[in-house]
Amino acid sequence: MRRAQLFNRQRARRVDRSQWRRLTRCLLEDLLGRREYELGVHLVGAGEMARLNRQFLGHEGSTDVITFNYRENPAGEKLHGEIYISVDDTLIYARRYRVRWPWEVARYLVHGILHLEGCEDTKPNLRRAMKRRENKLLKELSRRLDLGKLEG
Repeated sequence: MRRAQLFNRQRARRVDRSQWRRLTRCLLEDLLGRREYELGVHLVGAGEMARLNRQFLGHEGSTDVITFNYRENPAGEKLHGEIYISVDDTLIYARRYRVRWPWEVARYLVHGILHLEGCEDTKPNLRRAMKRRENKLLKELSRRLDLGKLEG
């Protein structure tokens, strides 16, 4: 089964759903070679993200991205999970790093999918390795797609 759904529950920015589907399919199928996946991507505001962060991770405040992995068999082929991205936090970091916000949201999508693939960023060496892979995938995505079109 190949299914990826976008749930847009924020009001800070408009998004183009068809471009999101293209981005997600390109990342999962073309770049990562995934044949089976079930993925929910939730674009939320800082308030909802803070609630999720507190409820599931025990942390206060909002954060940029949270990933929930539902894969039953860690060695299985099927990628299954949900990614929550705070668009409010994305806007802050996009300004800080001087990039357009759709690029930053695409980065968080890549980051979340890498977590679903089993990548970890809990230690400095793992974080560096994950960041290198994230940058490589984001660069390839930007070659294939106009990430600015993610904005509706």
